[in-house]
Amino acid sequence: MDGKAYCEYVSKTAPRTAELKTLLAAFCVGGVICMLGQGFTDLYAYLLPQAEESLVGSLTSMTMIFLGALFTGLGIYDKIGSVAGAGSIVPITGFANSIASPAMEFRKEGIVFGLMAKMFVIAGPVIVTGVVSSVIVGVIYRVIAVA
Repeated sequence: MDGKAYCEYVSKTAPRTAELKTLLAAFCVGGVICMLGQGFTDLYAYLLPQAEESLVGSLTSMTMIFLGALFTGLGIYDKIGSVAGAGSIVPITGFANSIASPAMEFRKEGIVFGLMAKMFVIAGPVIVTGVVSSVIVGVIYRVIAVA
């Protein structure tokens, strides 16, 4: 089967998706998650009027990570993801989900070899890429600042 025949076969057999419905669900659910995060930011700023902006942001991040991990543990995040698709992968809650899901899946293998070893299977490469990129940018900035 050549490339053209394969493309025709795939286009005939691939299931059709309701793209507009999927995009709308992703947009709405992602928007609700972001609105929830903004709500926590506003709440913490109201409850802690003397707090610095970085503290309010840190509290909001911790709350969203906690909720992402909690909803993953309760099986709610999977249901949200099945409806919203990529809209549920809003950076902070999606990151919590990507750490909690493999940890839950492999917990029966024990604390060290299951839970701790598998926790960063998905998120690990993202963390490594972020750390390496920040070191490279820091070195470049330092070289430019010294010059």
